[in-house]
Amino acid sequence: MKRVDLHLHTRASDGELSPADLVRTAADARLDIIAITDHDTIGGVAEALAAAAGGPVRVIAGVEVSSRHGEDEIHVLGYHVAPDAASLLAHEAGALGRRQERAREMVRKLQSMGIAVEYEDVLRAAGTDARAIGRPHVARAMVAAGQVRSVGEAFDRFLGDAGSAFVPTELPSVRSAIEMIRDAGGVAVWAHPDPRQFDAAIRDFAEWGLSGVECFRPTTNPSDAKHFRSVARELGLWPSGGSDWHGPYRSRLGDFFIPVEDVQEVVDAGGTG
Repeated sequence: MKRVDLHLHTRASDGELSPADLVRTAADARLDIIAITDHDTIGGVAEALAAAAGGPVRVIAGVEVSSRHGEDEIHVLGYHVAPDAASLLAHEAGALGRRQERAREMVRKLQSMGIAVEYEDVLRAAGTDARAIGRPHVARAMVAAGQVRSVGEAFDRFLGDAGSAFVPTELPSVRSAIEMIRDAGGVAVWAHPDPRQFDAAIRDFAEWGLSGVECFRPTTNPSDAKHFRSVARELGLWPSGGSDWHGPYRSRLGDFFIPVEDVQEVVDAGGTG
């Protein structure tokens, strides 16, 4: 049985490991197939593919596109995308600028509340190879500055969607996200769907070209996963899954995996590459 994880982040966005280190860690964890799915950037894919060449781990080129549907933020995973696709490069250029400005505004809000943190602290927390600056980097900077005890506390009190320093951001529509992934030669999968949003949105997403639904996740309860699979099957969509792993501070890579047979259509969508 081949062991699969189709939702992993590197330091190109808000993960803790470099793409090459992630591939090596995946090999040590006896994973056979992984997907690099950094937030709004494909900047870590080339390094991961190079690190995997000739080794035991197959890497699928991916991305996690942040988008919006009405008032809801929806993440769409793209698998088997071309790393040099014009549609994704154009999205990345705009998204990275918006992410940086959002982080600056969050820092300004924190400073107005007496939280001693600087934008330079956020950049240090992200590391020199980070492309997509995000809320986890702000949270790590707050921890390093001694302003909160943990990343979780930073989100609970300040950076979460209801937090006092939360800053919304302009995002493309879900339909646009699906189209840019398809234009890049990839297949689009709804990442970590919210059960409260799922039934009202899934048919529209399928009509717009969605290929699959992330049904298998460590934090998805069995009844929701069963419902996601049932509706996906009804609509001719593929099941997918992954750990959404960002680093060892949460769990060990490989603690969660999916048998390849359960996500075969997504794995095979790009042939053998």
